[in-house]
Parts: sequence; structure tokens; C-alpha cells
Amino acid sequence: MSTFSGLKDFRGENGLYKKMDADKIFDLNLFYQDPSFYYKNTRDLIYNSREVRPSLVHRGLKLLEDKGLIQAVITQNIDLLHKKAGSTRVVEVHGTPEIHRCLSCGKTFDFDTISEIVSADRTPFCPDCRGIIKPDITFFGESLPMEAVNRAIEESSRADLMIVLGSSLVVQPAASFPLYTIQNGGKLVIVNNMETPLDEYAELLYSDLGAVFSFLDTHYR
Repeated sequence: MSTFSGLKDFRGENGLYKKMDADKIFDLNLFYQDPSFYYKNTRDLIYNSREVRPSLVHRGLKLLEDKGLIQAVITQNIDLLHKKAGSTRVVEVHGTPEIHRCLSCGKTFDFDTISEIVSADRTPFCPDCRGIIKPDITFFGESLPMEAVNRAIEESSRADLMIVLGSSLVVQPAASFPLYTIQNGGKLVIVNNMETPLDEYAELLYSDLGAVFSFLDTHYR
């Protein structure tokens, strides 16, 4: 959904995987060796958020929350656009760049502090000990934040309807969250421009996020 804000996705038709081995961006061992690789390749994806505005989809989810129709947003995204749009019940299962930590001394830094450094084409290092600073994003080789995963399972299990938006549903464990909804009697709607492994379970399938949220904006505004 963040492609509507001008950001690249990962596995879509014009996603990052078409340009490079995007897994390297979040490779933990590579990050230890050369943190500048991560920061250079995520500057536009994550750290220029002052220039990136929430899309029609992000704003639509906030509208539906205000109407009492959405109880939670479960996201794999790490661009902070859900919160920027005003959604208050966001479950970030892949972590968040809101907080960064020094891997040596443990000092924490807020997003704005790090964003200013990265936007100036510099790699942030701890001013106290010169240690590597890492975002609270889950890299390959790290465990997902279990508090967020457990909350996502809880929200999925009690949902009477889950709407999957712009996900290929191939990355676990998030790909299995809709199954908790189905197994507990809820229904599933999928909006994605690619086939997913769970299409056969969906009550409704749509391919155009923009069209769906333009319709919702017209009828619920």
C-alpha cells in the first residue's frame, strides 16, 4: 500500500527484488560488517518520511477506524505511514524504526535524530562509544518481537473480518494470520494485484487497492 505514497514495495512488479537482492538490506551479518549499506539503501524507503505522505489507503484505514469498523491494523511495513496517518492500534510485526539502539552501550535514539543523519548521507554511530546504531526492525537472523506477534494472533483470532491489503502472503508468520480469522469463523477479503496462497479462502478478491479505497472514501467519508 505504500507504493501509493511513492515508495517501492519488495515483491511487486516493480519491487526492490527486481532491482537487487533486497534481502541483503536486512541481513544482520552484513549490517554488523557494514551498517552504511543498510542506511544508504533505506534512506528513501524509510528515512525520508518527512517528504512522504500517507496514501489514500493509509488515510482510508484511519477513516474506517474512526467509524468503528477497524479494530486493529496488523502490518509488516516499517515506513511508519500508518501511524503518520493517525491509526492508533497498529501492530508492527516486523518491528519499527521509531527507536534505534547502540549495539555496544545500549543508548537509544529517536527516529527524527537518526533520520536527520541518514538524510545527510551519513551513517549514524553512537556519539558516546562510537558503536553501531541499529533500528528496532527485525533483520534476517533475528526473532520477531513476540509481543507484537502474539497481539497479531489475538486480533486475527477474534476478527469477524480480515482484509488483506497489498500482501503476497508468502512471508511467515504474517502470512498465516488470516488463517486464525478463518479458523475462528471470520471471513477474509484480499486486495492484491498478484495471486496469493490464500485466494481460495477469500469471500471477495480485488486487484486494485486504489479503486477499493476510492470507493470506501466516497461511501464512508
